[in-house]
Amino acid sequence: MVRKVPFVGKVYDGIDDHLRRWIASQSLFFVGTAPLEGDGHVNVSPKGPIEALCVLDPHTVAYLDMVGSGAETIAHVRENGRIVIMLCAFQGPPRIVRLHGRGEIVAAADPRFEELIGQCAFAEPEVPETRRALVLVDVQRVADSCGYGVPLMSYEGRRPHLSLWAAKKLRVGGSEALLDYQRENNAQSIDGLPAVDLPSR
Repeated sequence: MVRKVPFVGKVYDGIDDHLRRWIASQSLFFVGTAPLEGDGHVNVSPKGPIEALCVLDPHTVAYLDMVGSGAETIAHVRENGRIVIMLCAFQGPPRIVRLHGRGEIVAAADPRFEELIGQCAFAEPEVPETRRALVLVDVQRVADSCGYGVPLMSYEGRRPHLSLWAAKKLRVGGSEALLDYQRENNAQSIDGLPAVDLPSR
């Protein structure tokens, strides 16, 4: 009889090549942030596709942030920098990996934005105007855990909704439509913290 050894979590020195390949093989990732205020809202966001996440070096990752209905992550990172990226295996051996670190928002208008885009093989969105920012993370702790509670699930594909919504916005409202949407909906977090910073029209 073969005795299975329980999974033992490990803290890593950084993101090595093996872990980089494992990250790239997942379907999506999650981002967690929180404001400094004790009664502020903690936020967890699912992000995808996985090609939106780029490992720049063993201690640096970046992900492409897209226009959305909220901007909690941007607001929290701007306020205090704390961030964790979590990935979990929905297929294959159970495993959860967390990348804790300090984040920085690189807005699409920032000259570094295109430079960083050039360093990553990001999945190019069908509507380029949906690119809102890059979240650059200085990874200070890399650790995994068992993932026994994560269910086995099959990946069916990407949803087309963001591209269809954005294309319609631009078709009806013109080139400024997505910027106007962000001015109206993404300027502050739900706790009133400054989020997406865009010049007034």
